[in-house]
Amino acid sequence: MMELIINSFKESADVKLAFVELYAQQILDVGKIIAQALKDGNKLLLFGNGGSAADAQHIAAEIVGRFKKERKALPAIALTTDTSVLTAVGNDYGFETIFERQIEALCMPGDVVIGITTSGNSENVIRGLSKAHALGATTVAFTGRKGGKVVDVAHYSFIVPSYDTARIQECHITLGHVLCELIDNLL
Repeated sequence: MMELIINSFKESADVKLAFVELYAQQILDVGKIIAQALKDGNKLLLFGNGGSAADAQHIAAEIVGRFKKERKALPAIALTTDTSVLTAVGNDYGFETIFERQIEALCMPGDVVIGITTSGNSENVIRGLSKAHALGATTVAFTGRKGGKVVDVAHYSFIVPSYDTARIQECHITLGHVLCELIDNLL
């Protein structure tokens, strides 16, 4: 059991170090894009399924509330939290449309939209990012494995170099926290 514990922490650290070697500059670039969008009066929209939904909510809460610095509240919305919208749209139009429909209603040109999917192949995330792209938002995919279909529709893709869902999610939330810290410092 001790070996399992130590190996899990080591694997998580190794994945994150490999990831940052690949994406450090792009993380800075995307942080600047989000900060500028928020400064210009636009908003951040986030979504995903399961643990990725929780990550979307977590990141939105850090932006609306605060991360490390006291600052004014900033507009960020997790599209995973309104159960009435999710169940109505899922029932009336199909689960694959739950984010696409909300993006159609809420997204404006200049907004930044983050879709989170560990496989990169979640149809509702792909459709949400595609709609956001078409509406003039900057689109960002947090994904893993080989990237999946989502990389074909996002302006920026962050592909965690792992096939382990837990390690991918751990890297995604670290990426989210780093973006929050960049936004705090840039604003």
